[in-house]
Amino acid sequence: MASHASGALWSQLYVLKDRGYMRNALERAWAAGMKTLVFTVDMPIPGSRYRDNRSGMSGPHATLRQYLQACTHPRWAMNVGLAGRPLSFGNIEAYTGHKMTMDDYMGFISNNFDPSIAWHDLEWIRDSWQGKLIIKGILDADDARNAVRLGADGIVVSNHGGRQLDGAIPTARALPRVVDAVGDDLTVLADSGVRSGVDVIRLLALGAKGVLLGRAYIYALAAAGEAGVAHLLRLFAEDMKVTMTLTGATSPSAISLDCLDRLEQDQHRTHAVPVSLPA
Repeated sequence: MASHASGALWSQLYVLKDRGYMRNALERAWAAGMKTLVFTVDMPIPGSRYRDNRSGMSGPHATLRQYLQACTHPRWAMNVGLAGRPLSFGNIEAYTGHKMTMDDYMGFISNNFDPSIAWHDLEWIRDSWQGKLIIKGILDADDARNAVRLGADGIVVSNHGGRQLDGAIPTARALPRVVDAVGDDLTVLADSGVRSGVDVIRLLALGAKGVLLGRAYIYALAAAGEAGVAHLLRLFAEDMKVTMTLTGATSPSAISLDCLDRLEQDQHRTHAVPVSLPA
């Protein structure tokens, strides 16, 4: 991917028991030109993925349900299910030295989740990575302070889009406390639940220096490839421009809690329902 990309390149890594794999991934990422590592800490084990059970990605009779879904979507079955093969898992195959099937991949990952992750693991990452380090999955102010002590360059306030623990505190609630605690010491980014440019403005108003997209761009990529992602970004940019104009922010640096207050006021006016009172 690095050979086809332009601009700044980041690499993302999850904590795994196999430190040999992690070390190999870090070395390959640096050699490929990645200067920033996003280390995700909120997935020591998979969460309860109720959406996956409903959709057929997992749960009882998952394989049969996936097959039936593919049969009812012939264009996808041709373009992805057939023309998209053979699947490859380049990062893991580069470490193991052999081709992997989907079952091999799932087995490797499921056997390598590390529920014992602690701050000493992040110290190992910090010592092993010479570039910028961003810790993703912070919701607590004390954890944010620990990230500062560790020497992290940034954090991502994130609840993993609600996929890990659907009762976790929303990013928008956690963000102000984290910003108050460490906003002057490192770069605070945010993600989770971002569905529009308005949501981006909300998180910026709450103190984030930048906002990350996950589900939105994946949906766009799956639907229409590169053109889909480009279209999505245009929609977000236009939505942000409109929102900034209507809330009085003339530049991204002017986005503040005042903008958030105006958004809430506009929302209440939009949803106001006229009521006829008896004379």
